[in-house]
Amino acid sequence: MTNLPTVTLTMRELERLKCIQGVVDGDLKPGRAAERLGLTVRQIERLVIRYRADGPIGLVSRHRNRPGNRGLKTDLAEHVLGILRAHYSDFGPTLAAEKLRTRHNVVLAKETVRQLQIASGMWIPRKLRPPKVQQPRARRACIGELIQIDGCEHAWFEARTPQCTTLVYVDDATSRLMVVLFTGSESTFAYFEATGQYLLQYGKPLAFYSDKASVFRINQPSATGGAGHTQFGRALYELNIDGICANTAAAKGRVERVHLTLQDRLVKELRLQGISTIEAANAFMPAYIAEYNARFAKMPRGQHDAHRPLRADESLDKIFSWREQRKVTQNLTLHYERKLYLLEDNPNNRRFIGKYLDILQYPDGRIEIYGAGVSIPYSTYDKLGTIDQGEIVENKRLGHVLQVAQLVQKDRDDRSVAGPSTAHRPDGRKVPRKKAPGAKTQRELSPEDLEKALTTATADND
Repeated sequence: MTNLPTVTLTMRELERLKCIQGVVDGDLKPGRAAERLGLTVRQIERLVIRYRADGPIGLVSRHRNRPGNRGLKTDLAEHVLGILRAHYSDFGPTLAAEKLRTRHNVVLAKETVRQLQIASGMWIPRKLRPPKVQQPRARRACIGELIQIDGCEHAWFEARTPQCTTLVYVDDATSRLMVVLFTGSESTFAYFEATGQYLLQYGKPLAFYSDKASVFRINQPSATGGAGHTQFGRALYELNIDGICANTAAAKGRVERVHLTLQDRLVKELRLQGISTIEAANAFMPAYIAEYNARFAKMPRGQHDAHRPLRADESLDKIFSWREQRKVTQNLTLHYERKLYLLEDNPNNRRFIGKYLDILQYPDGRIEIYGAGVSIPYSTYDKLGTIDQGEIVENKRLGHVLQVAQLVQKDRDDRSVAGPSTAHRPDGRKVPRKKAPGAKTQRELSPEDLEKALTTATADND
């Protein structure tokens, strides 16, 4: 019995085989086969000739098991592999590709270098690497030595109200719940409020252990503003508290497991207590924390309390504020969040010309300007002032003009009236940095907008 060669066909080639077999048997016309396969009649005729000559093997693509026309040449691949083995055996694909381009004038894509390294055994793909082992870390010895903090967005009130966020502070040595604060979002001012409660109740711990959220760490590599730290990091520095960011969620597993416990027990407890608001939940939390700690807290290995008292010169209101610097102009003015702040013209303030002053913004939107450690009085000049309906007096000419101005202001971007855009409230309300869709800046208002307002005002008066 003659051994026939084994032919492996793809689904597309199998469909082609059926159509060509139909043409050879006379059951299908070449034109209809060309329509089914998306080929021309001449291509069908050539495939019929190959099928009659070689059988099903003749329909297999001639490019199968052959190197591609755009593939890397063998001599170039050997040359690159020689360079990689000699100089860059422990380099990653990206860095190796950069060094090949800058030092050896060999321009290859990093994926090409990666495939060469994988084929030669110099690089192991991540899928083939053994999984990392997360061994348990020993607890800290004393209470207050390390506090794990994290936020958790969850349906804490089930379907009674929308989802909200809890900020949870857990002591690493004892697994004690220190602070649980219900808030609208995981924002800087929310963490300021929760940390302030912690410090007033327990004192200053040695360190806070958090994730790499933007509240705790600058994650944008191209960020140029500030001094390389966030507002929360700046506040911890002023309080002499270390801020540590975990590389994985498992590293701060104690607070992560507390989230799971609270999502089960606390949700049901809030339902039994009939609590459906953030304010009522925050008022209930001290009693719940005491009950939780009596049930789940551990005894520390050491009896020393690592918390430190607050100093008399440490003002939490001032430390837990949004702080930025602005330069004083020659006219004794500062620009901050679309508003102009005017300083009084006196000898004390004139010394600040050309220097940077600290602008402190509090959670309620209040602004203070500090220079040389002293609060400086100021007045504001809103370049985008608005007209109140009550100011439109009963005057045949002036009232019409004010009405037109008010209609123009409806389409204007006036976020500065609502408050500074950095005022991220703990309840989750934010003033957006970008203008609303359809709104226009002061310079974008055109004569057509004024003409439209005039037409509307005239129609209303008629």
